[in-house]
Amino acid sequence: MARDIEVVFLDAGGTLFQVCGSVGQIYSRFARRYGCELDRREIDSAFVEAFKTAPPLAFPGIDENELRRAERLWWKEIVRKTLMVEMPESALEQFFEEIFEFFKKVEAWHLFPDTRPSLERLRRRGYRLAIVSNSDSRLDDVLSALDLNSFFDQVTVSSQAGAAKPNPAIFHKGLQAMQVSASRAVHAGDSLEEDFEGARRAGLSAYLVDRQERYQERTDGFRVRNLEELCRTLDS
Repeated sequence: MARDIEVVFLDAGGTLFQVCGSVGQIYSRFARRYGCELDRREIDSAFVEAFKTAPPLAFPGIDENELRRAERLWWKEIVRKTLMVEMPESALEQFFEEIFEFFKKVEAWHLFPDTRPSLERLRRRGYRLAIVSNSDSRLDDVLSALDLNSFFDQVTVSSQAGAAKPNPAIFHKGLQAMQVSASRAVHAGDSLEEDFEGARRAGLSAYLVDRQERYQERTDGFRVRNLEELCRTLDS
C-alpha cells in the first residue's frame, strides 16, 4: 500500500502534540487571578462533557469575515459550560479572552518527542504532508509556535472547512487542497471514530495512532503506538 501513497494526512491535537498538563490545570491557574479556586479534576471532567455535547466546530456557509467571531463564540460556550457557576459573569469575559489567547502559545502545548523526527523522516521518504483537524484558525499559530508549520503543505481545519471529522466532507476538502485522490492518501490520528473510521468512510487508507494504548485489542495491522511506528509501517 505505502508504495502507492503520495500524501500523508495527520491529525493535530493528540497526534502531534497535546495540552501541556491538563485543561483543568490551566483553567484553575488562570482562575486564581480572579479569586476563583477550581478543582482541576472536576474541570477536566466538565470540559470533556462540554466538548462531547457541543455541536461540531464547523460553520458551513459562513462569511469569512464572521468566521473568527463564530470560533470565539463556540469556544466561549465550551468555557461557560465547563466552569458552570464557578465564576461570576463579570469575570468570565476576561478569563475567556486570556484562555483563548493562551492556547495559541507554545506554553500551552507539549510536543511529542517523536513528532519532529517522524515528520522529517516522512518528508525524506518523499511524502507530501498535510493536516486535517477538528480545530479553528488558531491551529496556524500553534504550528508556528511549535515550529512545525514548514512540514505541511496544507492545513485543513473544521471551522473553515464547514465540516468536522468524521464527516467525509472535511477529508474531501483536504484531498482537494492537496490535489490527490483518496486512493493515494493515508490519514493518521488518535481518534477511532473521527480519524480512523472517518478517513476510511471518505475513501482514504487510515491508521489509528494509539499513544495511550487504549485499543490494544485491535490486531488488524492499522494500529500504531506513535508516529515513529507509523513511519516504519509506511516504509515496510
